[in-house]
Amino acid sequence: MTNDIKNIIKTIGPGIVFAGAAIGGSHIIQSTRAGADYGFKLAIIVILVNLFKYPFFEFGIRYTNLTGKNLIEGYKNLGNWAVWTYLILSIITGIINAAALSVVCSGVLSFIIGINFSTTIYSIILLFFCMFLLTMGKYPLLDKAMKIMIILLTTTSLIALYLAYNKGMSIIPNFVEPEIFSKKSVFFIIALMGWMPAPIELSAITSLWSLGRMEQMKYKPTFKESLIDFNIGYIGTIVLAIVFLSLGAFMMYGTGVEFQNSGVGFTNQLIKMYTDLFGTWSLYIIAPAAFFTLFSSLISVIDGYPRSYENSFYTLNFFKNIKSGTVYFWTIFLLVVFALIIIQFLAKTMTVMIDFATVISFLAAPVFAILNYRVVKGNEIQESYRPKNFLNILSILGIIFFISFSLIYIYSLLFI
Repeated sequence: MTNDIKNIIKTIGPGIVFAGAAIGGSHIIQSTRAGADYGFKLAIIVILVNLFKYPFFEFGIRYTNLTGKNLIEGYKNLGNWAVWTYLILSIITGIINAAALSVVCSGVLSFIIGINFSTTIYSIILLFFCMFLLTMGKYPLLDKAMKIMIILLTTTSLIALYLAYNKGMSIIPNFVEPEIFSKKSVFFIIALMGWMPAPIELSAITSLWSLGRMEQMKYKPTFKESLIDFNIGYIGTIVLAIVFLSLGAFMMYGTGVEFQNSGVGFTNQLIKMYTDLFGTWSLYIIAPAAFFTLFSSLISVIDGYPRSYENSFYTLNFFKNIKSGTVYFWTIFLLVVFALIIIQFLAKTMTVMIDFATVISFLAAPVFAILNYRVVKGNEIQESYRPKNFLNILSILGIIFFISFSLIYIYSLLFI
């Protein structure tokens, strides 16, 4: 094995963790719903939003690799206002995202266990279990199991797509295709893009994971090596988004059947898609794989957002005399408590909660995109490493794209 390959293996990690965080609500739920409700009509939207978000996630990796600092420190160079902006918006999105993912995981867990506890009870168990694992330092062991489950779900989903393609679509007579430009469709498109492939604020969290990986491996990768790691994870999320959208299209579009709003009901329908293709035996593979994939997103959120809050506080010179483990613990605890408060009110309407969370993430996207763009164009990065040509143009187009769709959403909300 050459040194180049060994170094890439040392580097690979943050990109996979990013993929694990992304492949959850946005893929298993939103992409599948997009295919089930709209067929392949929204495939171009999925591709475009992934394309336009790419630079802003890449900038987090670029800044951290070239400066040795996390992205929140880059915001500090723009001024305290930038850190405060990140902190306030990410607190809002973090709490909502944790609540939404917890409800989804609760639905799958309830299906697996078969005990009819309330969604709130399951969410309490899941959220405090995440907190226990993270504060006790047991996450690395679980992380290995989750990666196996993600690979398993990916493999079975690709096979399922092949079988569904051969089976073909089953559109009922007199089926009326949904109107793309209706108010309902605009709202769903915005919701679909919010977590596709992940909220942009995850770029700051990924930069923290990158620094953690360097410390763990005692190796500082080159920018090229870090980019390889990130691109593997990012391309993987795009492929899986199209896979889940296609499964929804082949199995449910035009059948007259819609996904249910409740977590358990949605889970039943999702797993039935696989058992219809593979047989009932696949239930014992698909259900655990789906749970661990969603749980990987949940625990990544419970770890990543508090980690970024802690760093934001330190960057703003708060709590510097308090041990980092203590601040991390209490930020997790408060995130869990506020997530449970939201769940108490919205637990019975899973898809409504997911749509609300994803819309908030999308409306925040232009702000985070502009912050990341300004950081990476700053003086801390050498001129030769600042984004140029295609990446620079793509960044500007992405910012215009996010602002335009945010204005369309607000206009639709107020006037249509």
